[in-house]
Parts: sequence; C-alpha cells; structure tokens
Amino acid sequence: MSKEREWPDDLDALQAAPRHHTLLFENEVVRVLDTTVLAGETVPLHTHRWPAALYILGWSHFVRRDGDGSTMVDSRLAGKPSEGIALWSGALPPHTLENVGGSELRVISVELKSAGVSVPSECC
Repeated sequence: MSKEREWPDDLDALQAAPRHHTLLFENEVVRVLDTTVLAGETVPLHTHRWPAALYILGWSHFVRRDGDGSTMVDSRLAGKPSEGIALWSGALPPHTLENVGGSELRVISVELKSAGVSVPSECC
C-alpha cells in the first residue's frame, strides 16, 4: 500500500525546488534527498508527498508557510534541536520554507514511498 499523497508532480520538491533538493538515491521503496537552505533563502512552493525520517546535519531556524502564505511552523517557537538527531515528518502539503536563522539548514530525508517490506531488486 502506497503512502503517496496526491499533489501535482510539478510541486514535487525535486521539480519545484531543485536548487535546494538533491537526489541521493531512489528505488521503488525509498527516496533519499539532501536538502540545503542557506541563511536568508526561501525555498519555492513545493511538496513532500511521502512521510520521511529526517537526519539533521546543520540547523538553522526556519518558517514554513502554506500556499496561501500562512505560517505552518515557526521553529523559533519550539527551540533548537541538536544537530545529528533524527526526526519524523509526515508528508508535507504545498509549502515554502524560509531560513530565518544565521546558518545553513541541511537535512537528509529518507522518504518512504511504500509501506511494503520487500527487499528492492537492486539491493545487496
């Protein structure tokens, strides 16, 4: 059973915001992205259609806004997580992300495309 959300393909993170998202690996089960947002940058409107485990390589405060510009998350209100920790995120609807901190925000995302537990054919 797929956990994929139905949003337009042109809003997918790799298509809508390729300057900030780099594909590291993809198969039928997972997609691994390296996301980098420099201080002061705003990532264009995009989605993440699958839930993901996030590994924080570099932290900076951010504001995530929905397609209408309303604030969804302001990380300054939640405190700073430690770099080198893993977090869980559900699929994310259309949003922008503004780095409002003073350093680079860098995250590795392991998006789970399938709830299946079978081993991909190109594994091992």
